[in-house]
Amino acid sequence: MRIVHLGLGNFARAHQFWYTEHAPDAGDWGVAAFTGRRPDAADQLRGQDGLYSLITRGEDREDIEVVSAISALHASAEHDAFLAHLAHPDVRVVTTTVTEAGYLRGADGGLHLGDAAVAADLAAVSHDRGAAARTVPVRLAAGLDARRRAGAGSLTVVPCDNLSHNGAVLARVVLDAAEHIDPALAEWIGGSVSWVTSMVDRITPATTDQDRADVAAARGYVDASPVSTEPFSEWVLAGAFPGGRPDWEAAGALVVDDVAPFEERKLRMLNGAHSLMAYGASVRGHRTVAEAIADPVVRSWVEEWWAATARHLTVPTDDYRAALLERFSNARIQHLLAQIAADGSQKLPVRVIPVVRAELEARSAGADGALRPVAAWVQHLRGHGAPVQDAGLPESLVTPASDLEDAVTTVLRHLAPDLAAERAVVDRVTTLAREIA
Repeated sequence: MRIVHLGLGNFARAHQFWYTEHAPDAGDWGVAAFTGRRPDAADQLRGQDGLYSLITRGEDREDIEVVSAISALHASAEHDAFLAHLAHPDVRVVTTTVTEAGYLRGADGGLHLGDAAVAADLAAVSHDRGAAARTVPVRLAAGLDARRRAGAGSLTVVPCDNLSHNGAVLARVVLDAAEHIDPALAEWIGGSVSWVTSMVDRITPATTDQDRADVAAARGYVDASPVSTEPFSEWVLAGAFPGGRPDWEAAGALVVDDVAPFEERKLRMLNGAHSLMAYGASVRGHRTVAEAIADPVVRSWVEEWWAATARHLTVPTDDYRAALLERFSNARIQHLLAQIAADGSQKLPVRVIPVVRAELEARSAGADGALRPVAAWVQHLRGHGAPVQDAGLPESLVTPASDLEDAVTTVLRHLAPDLAAERAVVDRVTTLAREIA
């Protein structure tokens, strides 16, 4: 194994593992994969020697391939195995898909030291370098400490979450953790670890019983954990790999000097539209992205959002917008709005609020397009549409019993305190929220 991955889920299996599988030097690279919060993915795949079926569903065809990139499987709780892998000199790359919430950033962008789980992990690892750590920043710091003590050499970390400048963001929280554990560790990380920023894109729904039945019918074998995905895939990376990496470019990845223009377009146009539909379209009774975009009202909301975002992007958007409509309309991809809706408190600040600020600053007549995702999230938190699943949300921030205007003010204060102080913004978000519900 030369790659360690944190956050074994469907997206990693349809994306990073797929690129590794299709690299011409794939035989030289294997992935030791660790689950996130739940161990069942590892349990299911162990019985299949790490093999799984990837179902690529287009509008008019369906392809099934077996992916063999996983060489070792571990539950998140297997911390000793994680430390052992990071301490091995053969390991050269760590990739992560832990969602935005897993970075555990505070208001200043650094590690949220006031978080109870972070504080407990820091205390435990500072006392005993082999102590188990549950939070991603402290866990990575502990793994890098094991590597430093083993003299295993340099390493590259590649976060693959939908977060702007994710390499720098992850570096900061891990370095903050390392500084608390041992300043010498932070110094070693600064000289020995490369942090790559990446932009990822491939719609990957949750696995269903129908997926399992489709594999059995088409291939004649039982796969407990297949993954379905769309034909489109994109991976853009920027940064150094001092210890090497698979030839991902041969599989279609793009290595560039600056990910930011690609990242910003994707975060705003794809992910922002997803959030808008997850909250607004689920209120209208829709279950999937394809159902949502087929609704003329929802499509008009999405078109308004795209118009607002395009005004503040530096790369062409027309072809990308057309591709998004085609992808969203692919009814063979059952991309659940409830799945997209999770962890909105981490997603809206990076996907939506920058567009809101840009539109308000420009005094754009189309500001409703930027404000509507916020209004939809307010109604989501008030109990409309998809169920609320948000690890980073303060308890009882907004409840179904909350007065609408009070809820809008509270949500804006949470997302962007300065916007909550603007009466016109509060009034407009309140009006849009009434229209949605």
